[in-house]
Amino acid sequence: MTPRERIITSLTHNTPDILPLDLGSTMITSIHVSSLHKLKVAYGLIKPDEPVKVIDPFQMLGEVDDDLREVLGIDTVPLQTETNFFGFKNEKWKPWTFFDGTPLLVPEKFNTEPDENGYILQWPQGDRSASPSAKMPRDGFYHDAIIRQKPILDDESLTVQDQVAEFPRYTEDELRYFAKEAERLDQSTDFAVVFGGVPGTNLGDIAFVPGPALIEPRGIRDVEEWYISLATRKDFLKEVFARMAEIGLANLEAFHQAVGERIQVIVVSGADFGSQSCPFISPLLYRELFKPFHKKLNDWIHSHTSWKTFIHTCGSILDLLPEFREAGFDILNPVQISAAKMDPAGLKSSFGADFTFWGGGVNTQTTLPFGSQEQVRKEVRTLIETFSPGGGFVFAAVHNIQANIPVENLQALFETINEYR
Repeated sequence: MTPRERIITSLTHNTPDILPLDLGSTMITSIHVSSLHKLKVAYGLIKPDEPVKVIDPFQMLGEVDDDLREVLGIDTVPLQTETNFFGFKNEKWKPWTFFDGTPLLVPEKFNTEPDENGYILQWPQGDRSASPSAKMPRDGFYHDAIIRQKPILDDESLTVQDQVAEFPRYTEDELRYFAKEAERLDQSTDFAVVFGGVPGTNLGDIAFVPGPALIEPRGIRDVEEWYISLATRKDFLKEVFARMAEIGLANLEAFHQAVGERIQVIVVSGADFGSQSCPFISPLLYRELFKPFHKKLNDWIHSHTSWKTFIHTCGSILDLLPEFREAGFDILNPVQISAAKMDPAGLKSSFGADFTFWGGGVNTQTTLPFGSQEQVRKEVRTLIETFSPGGGFVFAAVHNIQANIPVENLQALFETINEYR
């Protein structure tokens, strides 16, 4: 099988020839630049003084390139957007040495100069006339959003337009870019192509709430205020989600006209619905606020395309899985096996026919960073043998591989995966 055929086979809940593997196809199945650099040096792909590219400045995720895909046997490739999380383009690369000494290439508008506290500040769209929208603490590993919410004087001052300002309709230039890039990936590679999602579908994703790419965010832009609003401003949020879904559907239609069937997977939702111990919201609230719009988006995709729909949500979300199934999601990620009720065998038994588990391959909170090599190997083997039978599994770590991972553990991870390939 080709990598593309392998992924499609598993997505249709059939058994592929070997274990399907993803690393780097999304901003939630990727790897921190520091760990990426160690991995590429260990495999002889670069010298210790050679840099790696930062393609997601917010989380400081690195570019998984063709050399690494070949060495590791990765089956996926991303259809990238031209702009990143902060709204400026990944272009005109410049060198920068990370706090931990990792040599990097960052986009031209990525600020590398620390402030008086040693923090690295980033500006929306790279515009320094605005207030900075994120900061990375000195010796930190990724950015934290800066809350820039203006006082909400009364609920009547809230408008739907302010709340959806970061979700525009695609421009003709953007669609031409996607068409050209999707054709290139489809014709010149045999990887499964994964797209991170169109503006408007990502209802309630807390990463976007502070408006990191907006020059002057308005509306509910504080994380705590947003979660409170799920209970206290439900009618307003229904209007917001209705408008987002309208934008999302228009963008889906335009995007499909541009790329056709040249992608296999699209991320529809990246909102986290679970904490470590329980869901953030009840099934009842999900049914009321999110499910009608998720279903509308998924139904359009399934009736007009061959794409599979991907939901990312961290945490303990077992109680929400029947709702996600009815909303039409095909793929569940990251499968946070360390959270309450997220027993791998139970998930496979109860929902293995409903979802492709895209993740759940190794615990990135404890085992990978802090376990021994043998503990990494044992956990990876157990999880592969639990999730793989009958297809419906694409190996990926539980969320992104973080910084400060011993290189020996990274090698143990991929050597063990290779036993099933």
